[in-house]
Amino acid sequence: MANKTGVLITVLVAVIVILLAIVVYAFVIKPAVTGYATNKQVEGYQIAVNAILTQLQQNGFVQIPIGNQTLILVPYAPTQAEQATQITPTETPTQ
Repeated sequence: MANKTGVLITVLVAVIVILLAIVVYAFVIKPAVTGYATNKQVEGYQIAVNAILTQLQQNGFVQIPIGNQTLILVPYAPTQAEQATQITPTETPTQ
């Protein structure tokens, strides 16, 4: 009987340790790793945008290769867009 009690206590202690490890992982380790990954993603985004803006300021355009195509980014000039929207289409005669 003492042998069965010792085995039961050992199994219960093992279950408690496993559950404690799961709780520590879920509430401490996983959020820390996720936060670190998110911070690095934001940092990478900022580096990429800053590189694009630097090239745009230096060259006046940015070429971004996508597969076998190239995307060219140029500065947006809102004055040209305003002039284009102010042009009114001619009216068609009605019968």
